[in-house]
Amino acid sequence: MIVVAWAVLGMLPGTVAGTVQAQPVQVTDARGVEIRLAQPAQRIITLAPHLTELVYAAAAGNRLAGVARFSNHPPEARLLPVVSDAAQFDIEQMLALKPDLVLAWHGGTPPEMVSRIERIGVPVYVSGAARLADIAVTMEAVATLAGTLPASAGARAGLAADLRALVSRRYAGPPVRVFYEIWPRPLMTVSNAHVISEIIGLCGGVNIFGALPSLTPEVSREALLAARPEVVLGGSSADTMQQFAARWAGLPPPLDSLPAYRISPDLIQRPTPRLLEGARLVCAHLETVRAARR
Repeated sequence: MIVVAWAVLGMLPGTVAGTVQAQPVQVTDARGVEIRLAQPAQRIITLAPHLTELVYAAAAGNRLAGVARFSNHPPEARLLPVVSDAAQFDIEQMLALKPDLVLAWHGGTPPEMVSRIERIGVPVYVSGAARLADIAVTMEAVATLAGTLPASAGARAGLAADLRALVSRRYAGPPVRVFYEIWPRPLMTVSNAHVISEIIGLCGGVNIFGALPSLTPEVSREALLAARPEVVLGGSSADTMQQFAARWAGLPPPLDSLPAYRISPDLIQRPTPRLLEGARLVCAHLETVRAARR
């Protein structure tokens, strides 16, 4: 739930002329913790690349003081100080940047990292990223905490429209049996607990390893053969569509005959508005498989 407790006199400098009245803002994060700021955040640090993207999407990019490693979208994010990666952060550099808000990722940012930041007195908003709907929740929360709800209204409406279009589409015929590769050696995939599996389902597919208990299970080649996939999707193991397809074509039969389509990991593995671009690519590739059945 997001509670807005501020009044807008205008927009932020650097976006639209005007100022934002310094009123308290409050949201509830993925932990159920209430994050309360006396005024909208002025200096934000992110602890995951997708959170950097979401800050820009929420029209608050000019509030970023530091970012996570591999924050590469939009391009200007590459110019910001890097203070963290997936497992650690530079506490001295973070303090030097004087943040008034840190954005962390539930399931990605180690809890001890979150606790340490909170102990030094910096509020931490922990986002959820398990489902497509979480993107809109996080984007609205960031906009609330940064005081940019009006400035981000168009982007948030566009995201909602794209998601409605994806959810409302229907596909004829049996679901396409999909193997999604997140890493080749060892061979790893995703379960139904992952947002990628949600996308596969919305595109008229079924994740052949969806029922496995862990988020990113390791599977054997024998298990893959027994699961009878009709198509392979992935992206982390190759730089181009041709490389990805060629690598699968070099495997023993019948895996060598499977259609294999690469999707950029940035478009399918980061819970940002760009994930809807990745979803459209998944849907298009599964439609190609369905067409080949006819």
